Order: sequence, then structure tokens, then C-alpha cells
Amino acid sequence: MKKKKHEDICEVDFFDPKRVASVRKKMKPKHALQLLAETFRVLGDTTRIKIIFALSQAELCVCDIANLLGTTKSTVSHQLRVLRNMRLVRYRKEGKMVYYSLDDEHIKNLFDEGLRHVEEL
Repeated sequence: MKKKKHEDICEVDFFDPKRVASVRKKMKPKHALQLLAETFRVLGDTTRIKIIFALSQAELCVCDIANLLGTTKSTVSHQLRVLRNMRLVRYRKEGKMVYYSLDDEHIKNLFDEGLRHVEEL
């Protein structure tokens, strides 16, 4: 049986010590990379992505989001709690109403970049 050739793997066991040392100096701390991985994991849910998109367009209350997504307030509240715990969204209370928005411009930029990436395909 013929050995399968892997074109996507180096054929020799060699690394560039200077290049590796340079990148090693720039490597972020483990806890920062873990938080980033958790953020992407949370964003790996279609419902939460829809909520992020909606909130990138306007500040909305739970009822607005539930109506927009065609789901229940309970479902939206649960997803917003997950997003809030990861500091991706925030809320403000106005009388009896609670309005949600993206936590900051970084979240919008992250979302917009991801969307641009997939729309290039």
C-alpha cells in the first residue's frame, strides 16, 4: 500500500529559533487566550449571533428581540444572560423597560470582521 502524502505538513523536522523566539515574546498570557476562546465559544451559537447582529443595529429590549427572532422572551433572556456574563452585551433600565446593547465598540468590530470574512466566501 502506498503511503499517503501530506502536502500540508513540513517534510523535514526543522524550526526557525529566531522566528519562534520572536513570536514567543509576543504570545499573550494563558488566561487571556482562554477568555478569548470562551468568547468565541459563546459566539458559536446561532441564536446568540442573531442577537449580537440585532444589537449591532439598535438598542433593543427583550420583547423586541423575541419578536425579531420569532422566539420566546424566556429564550432571549437566557441567551442575553450568557452574553452578559461574557461582557458581550450590557443593559440599562428605563422605568419598567430594560434595553440591551453591545458592551462596547470592540464587540461590534469583532462581529463585523467575522461577518466580512464569511461574506467573502
